[in-house]
Amino acid sequence: MKLSHGQMTVGPTVVTLAAVLSLGAGSLHAQSLKQPLSTESIEARVQRILATTPLIDGHNDLAENLRDRVRNHLGQLDVSKDQSGGPEPLQTDIPRLRRGGVGGVFFAAYVPSNLERAAAVQVLFEQIDVIRRLAARYPETFALATSAADVEHAHRLGRIAALIGIENGQAIGSSLAVLRQAYVCGARYMTLTHWLTHAWADSATDTAQHNGLTRFGREVVHEMNRLGMLVDLSHVSDKVMLDALETSEAPVIFSHSSARALCNHKRDVPDEILRRVTANGGIVMVNFAPNFISEEVRVWSEPLDVEWRRLGNLYPNDEKRVRDGVRAWIAAHPAPKATLAQVADHIEHIRKVAGIEHVGLGSDFDGITQTPVGLEDVAHYPALIAELLRRGWSDEDAKKLVGGNILRVMRAVERVAARLQRERQPSDALIEELDASEHASGQATATPTSQQK
Repeated sequence: MKLSHGQMTVGPTVVTLAAVLSLGAGSLHAQSLKQPLSTESIEARVQRILATTPLIDGHNDLAENLRDRVRNHLGQLDVSKDQSGGPEPLQTDIPRLRRGGVGGVFFAAYVPSNLERAAAVQVLFEQIDVIRRLAARYPETFALATSAADVEHAHRLGRIAALIGIENGQAIGSSLAVLRQAYVCGARYMTLTHWLTHAWADSATDTAQHNGLTRFGREVVHEMNRLGMLVDLSHVSDKVMLDALETSEAPVIFSHSSARALCNHKRDVPDEILRRVTANGGIVMVNFAPNFISEEVRVWSEPLDVEWRRLGNLYPNDEKRVRDGVRAWIAAHPAPKATLAQVADHIEHIRKVAGIEHVGLGSDFDGITQTPVGLEDVAHYPALIAELLRRGWSDEDAKKLVGGNILRVMRAVERVAARLQRERQPSDALIEELDASEHASGQATATPTSQQK
């Protein structure tokens, strides 16, 4: 498991005005306002931004919940209805996506790190399949998208672009053929690792075994460039970040990461890497997970990681039991609260260091059990936009944040792929050939650790 009113119409979508108008986040940073604005002015600006630019979330884990809760039986969990109630509420459903003015979502095809090659590949394609079936089941809401042009077309039609991202490079079973077939099925990014180090890349939250990317890992990046698949560096070690930035011929992304300068979590991005993202032309999409946003929450979460690891080892094949145990631990050890204003702080820090062209949104909704106050679910994106407008952001800069930047990166990756496909054939490299010494010494075995997002 990964942890982790009033309305207005925006084209065909509906935005939660309560989120925009009544949250107190702006007052937490009143000193940062450049110019007082009436709530009516902010309301109109939020409406105009979401009407003209699709808000694209870089990472949502609804598909993982479909697997864990109903074994991908879509008829047993109807997301056309509000799913915010009950013992296991979701953070994502169609009514709240509409209230949040969402224009596109990268749904994560997540594969647990404890699965070996064949099992990992099976789960990968099952998760790609359920995302595709989800889009097909609700055709008035979703449109499957595989390009920047598809996203913009869906937005013009009043639909939400459903994009697919692979979470965890282990999912491809160390096979470039599997990577290619996942691309054929619609996957448009791959997070190179998850919470564990695997055969060809080191994770940020596990013991390093390869000093970054192996030779095969670099070949994976090259083949992703040739395909036109975004290289996602959330979850990877700092050395893998550097190796991938050095290797990639196209802009990279961090689909759901925040700023380490504000919260000292290994999953967040240090300033020296942010500056390299600028040079690369990539993007960091800010994660809403409280322990990646608030240093106080991060410190609180350290014993939770220990408990998570214990439960994962105790119940390796029972995600629900692990999830229930984690919730019980949290209930007994109340967490401090992260806030919407702190998320805005991370956005502004990345803007300051990397530049306005290199920041986006990657909420991690439904992959986190706790959320910042004011950003409880997908209906609340307008409140975050409003907070930034109160801080003096222009409409044009807000448009870049919500969707313009990731669309730019997608187009750049598509252009690089078109060139590379003219220049070279698909790679037939094998991990056993490129990383022969590592395989001979048995270094590719991962050490179990926490599975928190």
